[in-house]
Amino acid sequence: MPAVGADLSKRRVPDELWGLVAPLPPSFAARPQGGRTAPRDERAAFTAVVYVLISGCAWRHLPPTFGTSSATAHRRFSRTRPRTCLGSCVR
Repeated sequence: MPAVGADLSKRRVPDELWGLVAPLPPSFAARPQGGRTAPRDERAAFTAVVYVLISGCAWRHLPPTFGTSSATAHRRFSRTRPRTCLGSCVR
């Protein structure tokens, strides 16, 4: 299954676009008390966000082929949106 998600990310988000947006997501900082998992594939999460914004589908209906959960994709969008132009993409 990871190969499908990686291939989907490459097709939906070309390397040129990923090169521009890769520095935007907040970096993962492990908490000393634990309780937080390591980050997922950021490109897969970004691809899922792009899909939701373009298609207009609800976050909860995000297909599992993106390799990230709808909750993870929404969380990445919510944390990144205030610092980027993605906020202007929201209807």
